[in-house]
Amino acid sequence: MKDLFSGPRYLLDGFRLLRKPGLRRFVVVPVLINVLLFGGLIGLAYGWVEHTTRYLVAGLPDWLHWLSYLVVPVFVVVSLVVIFYGFSVVANLIAAPFNGLLAEAVEYHLTGRQLQTDWGALLRDILPSIFSELRKLVYFSLRALPLLLLLLVPGVNLVASVLWVLFSAWMMTVQYMDFPMANHRLFFKDQRARLRKRPLLAWSFGGLVMLVTLVPVLNFFVMPAAVAGATALWVRENGLAAKG
Repeated sequence: MKDLFSGPRYLLDGFRLLRKPGLRRFVVVPVLINVLLFGGLIGLAYGWVEHTTRYLVAGLPDWLHWLSYLVVPVFVVVSLVVIFYGFSVVANLIAAPFNGLLAEAVEYHLTGRQLQTDWGALLRDILPSIFSELRKLVYFSLRALPLLLLLLVPGVNLVASVLWVLFSAWMMTVQYMDFPMANHRLFFKDQRARLRKRPLLAWSFGGLVMLVTLVPVLNFFVMPAAVAGATALWVRENGLAAKG
């Protein structure tokens, strides 16, 4: 059960790390990307949720109208999670090079050891990195699309909502752990294998990331904080010596 409380702690550590003088310069671009993306699309997201909610309520027969008191709140919350998760995926794709540098800088700050990266290693990792991202996309799509369809079915979406929240929390962790682990040439298959050994740690870390993504203003900073927190998790849970 310790892992259930350790995951959120790492995200809080990530926010604290962002204030360190040597790391601040790596935060500027990811924050700007988040501000532009969330600021530009948030109105469209809320409009879609409102329209679809009215459609779901209108589709309920009279004798099941009482279900609207359960279906509507659950649908609204989960839809916002889905939308903001989608925003996060796009933001991470755009900011990936900067997030990789941030993860490297955080690891150096925590361990005092510079990652040894040479051009030969970088070139060798291009194809594995591309295949890793493609596998991640296929993995996500095969699980997300059926869940999203079930979210549109009144009644059934109550169960689908729980499954979606768990899946989203898992994918949030996979997304952000990718940066420190890829810096050590561990890609999607190896990442999942390691994270499966600590599911409560993965769910609790990703769950808090997902919740903070829904909080105005804080969601502008959650991406770099999650990268920093995931890197701290990687360092401390893998026995790497902390910097004195």
